[in-house]
Formats: sequence, structure tokens, C-alpha cells
Amino acid sequence: MKIAVIGGTGLIGSTLVAHLSSRGHSVVSMSRSGNVDISKATSPAYWLPHLAGVEAVVNCAGVLQDSPGDSTSMVHHHGIANLFAACEQLQIRRVIHFSAIGVDRETPSEFSRSKLAGDKALMERDLDWVILRPAVVIGRPAYGASALMRGLAALPAIPVMPNTGQLQIVLLEDVVRTVEHFLDPATPARQVVELVGPQRYSFGEVVALIRRWCRWPPAREIRLPQFASSLMYKLGDMISYLGWRPPVRSTAEREMVRGAVGNLEDMQRLGLQPKSLPEFFAAEPASVQERWFAGMYLVKPAIFIVLSLFWLSTAFVSLGPGWGYGMGLMGEGGVEGTAAALTVIAGALADLVIGLAIAYRPTSRYGLYAAIAISFAYAIIGTILVPRLWADPLGPMLKIWPIIVLHFAALAVLEDR
Repeated sequence: MKIAVIGGTGLIGSTLVAHLSSRGHSVVSMSRSGNVDISKATSPAYWLPHLAGVEAVVNCAGVLQDSPGDSTSMVHHHGIANLFAACEQLQIRRVIHFSAIGVDRETPSEFSRSKLAGDKALMERDLDWVILRPAVVIGRPAYGASALMRGLAALPAIPVMPNTGQLQIVLLEDVVRTVEHFLDPATPARQVVELVGPQRYSFGEVVALIRRWCRWPPAREIRLPQFASSLMYKLGDMISYLGWRPPVRSTAEREMVRGAVGNLEDMQRLGLQPKSLPEFFAAEPASVQERWFAGMYLVKPAIFIVLSLFWLSTAFVSLGPGWGYGMGLMGEGGVEGTAAALTVIAGALADLVIGLAIAYRPTSRYGLYAAIAISFAYAIIGTILVPRLWADPLGPMLKIWPIIVLHFAALAVLEDR
């Protein structure tokens, strides 16, 4: 069967692509990083060339909240409504659509409101549709909320946000099994299924289980005051305007109050007995790579903040308090007057551009490459003009190498998926 997986690079989508391919299906993975941008799907015609020859569609696309690069309205409602219309036009009967648990009961944010609108758009179509509403999904790969939980598990104390509802964690493998079940054309369609695990946990309990899985000793919980958690959510919103996708944003604050629990009978009725989180952890011991990931998760944003601020501060210092120092070094190397001033200004402007590029997610990789290149250039030029700087233990020649290493570390952890 030829199957199109929309959102094929996400947590669920990428696992589905690999699993279905291993089962002999011809799988077409569609994502914004590839060939499909749902925000541009303003009519069914957008989807027609992408769906040629496709026999079934699985839609896994989703975004947490609106930002410069993400639109909940398009990704969850209007863009996929046009996808469903295109499927109907091409007579692609089987459409499996991922929604979110609880949207039929409460819609506290634009995330859940747009998800519910997308569900209704699919229900109106003459298709063999299936709507899956998962709780928080955890598997070997990690992204979004599951990645955040691993990062928090690595801390010596577990911070717990106030007013968080219970979670009925569902395992990624059980989600994949459910999709495979419904891809069979003989399976009855036109139904909504909640995907949940057999047990309910608090947020802190899930983090504690992950910590135990990583073979770290128990840690005490610290319940954050309301003002501290609100500040973190607002900071996440601000960071999202730079193109990053932190899981801690105002939408998460509103959705976490509701929690993620549902009806286990939906999966049991299908003959699917979901595993519990402890069962999964017992069967899948944490590897050293997963322990590294957990330990690096909260270090990663710190690295990018430090590097961005480093280059921005260097630029302002060069044009302000450090102007005389820079001009003195240029003069010592034989470059004086207008040529020296222009060189210092050009260097400061380059530092400013690099700092902004690193801070902005779409250009961050290019900013890191530029930073490494200009750091080596500074080292070479400085060696030629003022070689004595190598003898200064606090001078720029020796301090530049840890900074270069930090840029390579940033490149290594840049990708989220």
C-alpha cells in the first residue's frame, strides 16, 4: 500500500514512516523540512500533486501554538481541511488523523480549538476516516513534552509546575500499533479513538519514573510558585518569536491544567492492550546516549543564549569601552588612522550580525558557521599583527579556543528531530 504520512519528521510521524516501510509499504513522508508546507495549503489543489497514487493518508502534523513560522489554524484546521477535500476528490478513502485528547470536552487554548475544528472538518467528508486522540506520548525517541520530562529528570531536584492535571501516558509503540490496525481497509472506520495508557500519573511522578529509568537516585520535588511558572511560560513565548519551539509556552500552561487522561476502553475494544510506563522502562533500559540527552537538554538553550550574548556584547564593547583597546592593537600591528577605525567597526558589525543570527533559529546554523570562521580569522590576523598576545594568559588568543569548541558543541545539538 502507498501511504502518505503528513508530519513525517515528528515524534509519531518518523516512527510510523520507519515502521510502515519495514512492513513493505511504500511510504511518502511529507514535512515542512521536505516538500510540504501546510501553511501554504490554501486550497485542495495544493495537495493533489503530492497525493498522486496514494492509497491512504496518515496526518500527524501539529504545532503547539502560533509563532512566526507556525499557524495552528492552518496546520490543525484550514490546511488539513483542504487535505481532506483533496483525498475525497482523489477517492483516497482511508484517512487517519491525529488530534489531541480531551478536545471534545474542553478547549482552553487555540491549540485545542483548532484541533477540534480539524476533527469536525474530517467528519463532514465522505471518507473512511479515523480520528486518534493520544495523551502524552513517550517512546525511545523524544521531542516536545517527552523531551522536557527527560531534561527535568536529569536535575538534582524535580521542579513541578502548579495546577498540572494528571497524565495517562501512552507508549509510542502502542500508537503505531493502532495506526497499523486502522490501515487495514477491512477495519471499520468513521470512529474516534482515545489513545491512553493503563495508569494515571502526576507530572512529577512521570519525571521520577524517567529518573529511575536513567538509573539516577531519587530526587525531591520542588513545587514552583505561580509567579515563577508564569514567568517561564512567558519566556517560552518570547523565545518562540525567534523561531525556536520550547515546550514550555502559554498554550502548555493552559493545556496542562486540564491534563491528558481518557478512556482506556477505546483501545481495549480494538483488542489492543497498551503497556504501562513501568513495563516499557523495564523492557527498554536507558542507554548512555539517552542519559546524555537528558543531561544536555537544559544545557542546550544555555549554550545558545551564552553564544548569542557573547557576540552581541563583543560588538557593543568594540564600539564602546573597548574602542581604544582595539585601535591600540591595530596601531601596534601597523594599521592606523581610518583603516584601523574601519577595521574595528567592520569587526564589530560582523560580531553583531553573528550574535543575531545565532539567536534566530532559522539562521542559527549559519551564524555558528560564521562564528567559527571569523574566530579562526581573528586568530590568524592577530597572530600576524600582534603575536605577543599568545603570551598573555588572559588575552584573546587563548580565550578564543574554548569559544570555538562551544560553537561546535552547539552545532552538534542544534537539531531537535
